[in-house]
Amino acid sequence: MTVTATSVDQSDRLQPQLAPTARGLRLLRRMVPAAAAAICGVLLYVSFPPRTLWWLAVPAFAGFAWVLRGRSWKAALGLGYLFGLGFLLPLLVWTGVEVGPGPWLALVAIEAVFVALAGVGVAAVSKLSAWPVWAAAVWIAGEAVRARVPFRGFPWGKIAFGQADGVFLPLAAVGGTPVLGFAVVLCGFGLYEAGRLAAEGRRTRVVRKAAAAAALLSVAVPVAGAVAARGLVSDKAENGTATVAVIQGNVPRAGLEFSAQRRAVLDYHARETMKLAADIKAGKVAKPDFVLWPENSSDIDPFTNADAAQIIDDAAKAVGAPISVGGVVERDGKLLNEQILWDPVKGPTQTYDKRQIQPFGEYLPLRSLVGAINKNWTSMVRQDFSRGTKPGVFDFDGAKVGLVTCYEAAFDWAVRSEVTDGAELISVPSNNATFDRSEMTYQQLAMSRVRAVEHSRTVTVPVTSGVSAVIMPDGRITQKTGMFVPAYLVQKVPLRSSETPATELGILPEIALVLVAAGGLGWAIGAGLRGRRAGNA
Repeated sequence: MTVTATSVDQSDRLQPQLAPTARGLRLLRRMVPAAAAAICGVLLYVSFPPRTLWWLAVPAFAGFAWVLRGRSWKAALGLGYLFGLGFLLPLLVWTGVEVGPGPWLALVAIEAVFVALAGVGVAAVSKLSAWPVWAAAVWIAGEAVRARVPFRGFPWGKIAFGQADGVFLPLAAVGGTPVLGFAVVLCGFGLYEAGRLAAEGRRTRVVRKAAAAAALLSVAVPVAGAVAARGLVSDKAENGTATVAVIQGNVPRAGLEFSAQRRAVLDYHARETMKLAADIKAGKVAKPDFVLWPENSSDIDPFTNADAAQIIDDAAKAVGAPISVGGVVERDGKLLNEQILWDPVKGPTQTYDKRQIQPFGEYLPLRSLVGAINKNWTSMVRQDFSRGTKPGVFDFDGAKVGLVTCYEAAFDWAVRSEVTDGAELISVPSNNATFDRSEMTYQQLAMSRVRAVEHSRTVTVPVTSGVSAVIMPDGRITQKTGMFVPAYLVQKVPLRSSETPATELGILPEIALVLVAAGGLGWAIGAGLRGRRAGNA
């Protein structure tokens, strides 16, 4: 009796100790997927420029697949959101450089919702046959939505934009950013599935040949497709060549205040152009056929300010070539972010008004609501810019240059429209001075490299404060400047007129992938409903 009582007493004392341990293990099991989702998101961020670790995107999506496969929609929503935060919080930190963390955190919180919804879709199709294909299409469908809403979209962070140094880059010429991004995500999901099936085979000693073949093809086909697509990438001249000069004048200081020193910014770009003219006269560099200044290089309206017009005119005459000037112009009561073609003899002859203007930067949506939250934000954008309506292709004595102003480079349609309108070369005039020395300029430069391959065009990137660059049609950077230094680049570049499949197809590859995603989701939902009916029966 004594022994029995002692045993019971010990058992009673052990019960309270075992319960917390079990709860701790359950909590740990829940925390592991959450931590893995966030870590995979950070891994995806690390794959983006300025780092050249593009290949990390593949294991990032392999880990994301492990986290999501077989999850309920509620769990997938939360895990997808954590993945989005891990990716977008560091990627978009530059948006708060001058305005504080509020707008940055708000932007990330909203954009991560789209990633979370894509996560729900991936989890839903993860039990289908050949699910990596359906899941990769779901991700691209999520990117397609994010590129359009809210406020006309925010495509920053498309998977394609992290692949400027990668083996998959030639696929941009096949179907643009949707096909390039699809290949990377498919490879990641396929890698996870191949590993999962291999582990399952070792455990059960049963190999599901069809599933294993589909998983291996999910990895092999994107790589093989990228190798095959190299034939579409060429830097040979088709319409002759042009010698182009890119001017980076620099700004007095970084930050939002740079625009208050508008005359100084204009003077800096004129000064660097004068230096170029002197070096041409001295025989140090070749005389350019045309000169490209960045966005906001003349925030003083040269159409209403004679002194600004004179400075630009003197610079054009000194260098003996037309200049594309980035100006802020008020016309018919509208404020326009405008590129102006300034001829040394005729003066201003052509203009292009930026069409995809930046919300909360160039115009303020929900102005009254934003003002109620923080009046300082409304004071930063006192007057909204108006949108242009037509593509901008400047004719520089026969060389046709398409203008894509800064933020527009992130939008597929804005770049393609210039090429289909006849551009033989693309210029992306930009102003990154408000983002200091953040990664923003490198992320945007990578976009321009992807666009060069997508449309097989030379791309020039004149920036007020750097990094300015010349990019060949195969995506190679042949010249670039430092940041916050005055500099010029002069180079003979090929002019091309042929169209890649991506240019010809336009939005069709994206539509096709969205339809694939919709088909996979429909199949998964139907299978779930049939399973419930069978269970009820």
